[in-house]
Amino acid sequence: MDTKLLIAMMTAASALVSCHHSSKEAGETAETVDVALPVVDTITLSTVYPGYLTARSSVDVVAKVNGQILTNNFEGGTNVEKGKVLFTIDPSTYNDQLSQAQAALATAVSTRDYAKAHYEAVKKALESDAVSKMEVVQAESAYHQAEASIKNAEATLDNARRLLGYCTVVAPISGMVTDNTKSAGNYVTGQGSPVVLATIYDTSTVSANFAIEDGRLHDIINALALKDSLDFKSIPVTFDEPLPHDYTGKISYVSPTLNNTTGTLKLKCRIKNPHGELRPGMYVKVDLPYDRLPDAVLVKDAALGSDQLGKYLYVINDSNKVVYTPVKVGPLYHDSLRVINKGIRPTDRYVTKALLKVRDGMTVSPRMTK
Repeated sequence: MDTKLLIAMMTAASALVSCHHSSKEAGETAETVDVALPVVDTITLSTVYPGYLTARSSVDVVAKVNGQILTNNFEGGTNVEKGKVLFTIDPSTYNDQLSQAQAALATAVSTRDYAKAHYEAVKKALESDAVSKMEVVQAESAYHQAEASIKNAEATLDNARRLLGYCTVVAPISGMVTDNTKSAGNYVTGQGSPVVLATIYDTSTVSANFAIEDGRLHDIINALALKDSLDFKSIPVTFDEPLPHDYTGKISYVSPTLNNTTGTLKLKCRIKNPHGELRPGMYVKVDLPYDRLPDAVLVKDAALGSDQLGKYLYVINDSNKVVYTPVKVGPLYHDSLRVINKGIRPTDRYVTKALLKVRDGMTVSPRMTK
């Protein structure tokens, strides 16, 4: 064999082996990176607002008469039904007043009956000129005065009964009652400023009170105006401490004016409380929706990088090369996903983590993740 031909063949073989080893090494050194496809979904955007709970209503239980408290018939912090007897106040004075009023009415009725009979008698006597017209006028006046006395006596009796009724202090509404401010043996007054004996809170439903700021104000107002597009009847609410049950609320109040000092708009969200777990004063977080995006493109927020030009993603092309891809981003969704308004397609694979290990143009070994 020709020497030159042999040398050429050996050189070619050596080149092939070298090329093979180079390709193998390139495959072995390609960085493995986690990638994912964007999620495409119809989403509801919301903002979480802090607030606090208030009762549906509250009523002070007050003493309306003077006297010594004889009994206290409830435990603070428990639920009471409307009409339940909470306190009794010594009724002795008011029983006496009732007896006096009853006696006064009986006397007034007797006086009226006598005055009426006398008036009828003098009217008949006038027909035979046995009495003067002046006597008839005087008899009629006495009769009318006796009628008026009965009305006064009846009013006094009604008042005596009312005051005696006030000696039994009952719950004006159903709800949770606070501790008593006065215990048995204490003297209370019902004149002037009534003494508050306890307070009852109706917590069958509670309201989450919160305010929205200027940055989201117009979005929320527009969303409230278009109630058909968003659900304002089942708004998620959460609490600092987990509760055994989940709760949702319904927007029940939107202030007609902004707060001049803070520039915020006050809202209330009514929440049903069937399990009695929600108490006035608890802090609450209201997840209020403000927009609905059909076919939104979502990526992991942690996959986004930032530079002087803005936000970007590392996209892996069909040749498994990294492509620096600027994107326009939208709001955060569920704390970990970011809406992408422009720059990426639903079929584009993007690097999800270890961004510092990759660079534009680099060949990588992509590993698909969810």
